[in-house]
Amino acid sequence: MRPSLESYPHLAGGKVRDLYVIDDEHLLLVASDRISAYDHVLDTPIPDKGRVLTAMSVFFFNLLEVNHHLAAEPDDERIPAEVLGRALVVKRLKMVPIECVARGYLTGSGLIDYRQTGAVCGVPLPDGLVEASRLPDPIFTPASKAEIGDHDENITFDEVVDKVGQDLAVKLREDTLDIYGRAAMYAADKGILLADTKFEFGLDDGGNLVLADEVLTPDSSRYWPAEGYEPGKVQPSFDKQFVRNWLTSPESGWDRASDTPPPPLPQHIVDATRERYIEAYERISGLSFSDWLGPSA
Repeated sequence: MRPSLESYPHLAGGKVRDLYVIDDEHLLLVASDRISAYDHVLDTPIPDKGRVLTAMSVFFFNLLEVNHHLAAEPDDERIPAEVLGRALVVKRLKMVPIECVARGYLTGSGLIDYRQTGAVCGVPLPDGLVEASRLPDPIFTPASKAEIGDHDENITFDEVVDKVGQDLAVKLREDTLDIYGRAAMYAADKGILLADTKFEFGLDDGGNLVLADEVLTPDSSRYWPAEGYEPGKVQPSFDKQFVRNWLTSPESGWDRASDTPPPPLPQHIVDATRERYIEAYERISGLSFSDWLGPSA
């Protein structure tokens, strides 16, 4: 018989995920249907989002030949029935306090930095780049991890060195760009551009670097359809950029610069976001989401 979620002590909660203690070596990582944008957790959940994120992460953890934190199959008997399909048994790690971001295209906060300085996180870029320009080579653009409600701040590689030391900083950069490069090549074969993504890493008891949290999901990555790609304009996306775009549109009536929280998402935005997340999973994995664990919303 599976345990109940209440039987595990709650360790920590983030914008989207919660961590529970299984034992001294293992945690239960639970993905919710919450969605965050512009440093706010929105009041409106996206049905099945937690299951999509979990399914996508499992797919890529299995695909990538990299040391990762999964410690059991996604149907492991230690996972409570009420979170089956959106929870994973993972290794307990000492997390590295850096958001490890790789960018192959210029958009988002990277574009803002570039317009102001001609560089992103201290990495100089050629003149004349525009929204969605493909970069000459992918770049490592780290950020400091922020508390809920605060903004992750882009930092330079030298600042990463100051935080974690030279050797670990170099390893973070190398692994981030390597994983991004292989994932981008895989996605391209599926007709999808991986514009950018962020990873989180931890250290095990042996000091080995371990890929953790989620990986290459529509929450942590920007996925664009290759068909119709055109630099100079905002690309259609399979990720939560769709929600960001609505929040900053006249329809929402929300002023991002104000102190007021974002408004609830209308049903048509909820439905369209869910469809985009599921389409991203199915197109990239080649699997049917209906076959994934757990009850559909």
